[in-house]
Amino acid sequence: MKRLALALLLTMLGLFASAQQIDYRDQVEEKRFRALTEELRCVMCQNQSLADSNAPIAHDLRLEVLRLMREGQSDAQIKQYLVARYTDFVLYKPEVKPMTWLLWFGPGLLIVGGGVLIAVVVRKNSRRATVSPPVNDNQEW
Repeated sequence: MKRLALALLLTMLGLFASAQQIDYRDQVEEKRFRALTEELRCVMCQNQSLADSNAPIAHDLRLEVLRLMREGQSDAQIKQYLVARYTDFVLYKPEVKPMTWLLWFGPGLLIVGGGVLIAVVVRKNSRRATVSPPVNDNQEW
């Protein structure tokens, strides 16, 4: 039983490894493909590039990118094709446009807002500290 399970596991691993193999025409195509897939996000994993993801959809998208490259499309055309299907989310560096302003400028606004909030709190606390308590001469120490 253990041998059967091991044989099945090894067969599945072999099929998985061969399914992930891509045959490039030359080194230029491979270099362009790798650079392009590093710039694209896996739509399933969300935090991995298309090149790094092991998700089945990432494999399909890599094959689609390779097909589009071999049809003679430019990197910009390939990105535009994927954005049309999966929105700007598929790009690690989406264009700056009204739909992506929050994505581009949101972190900076949060930092500036946090700095203003800290400045207000510090200023308010420093005013309290500079006001001396009333002097009571009748008190004995």
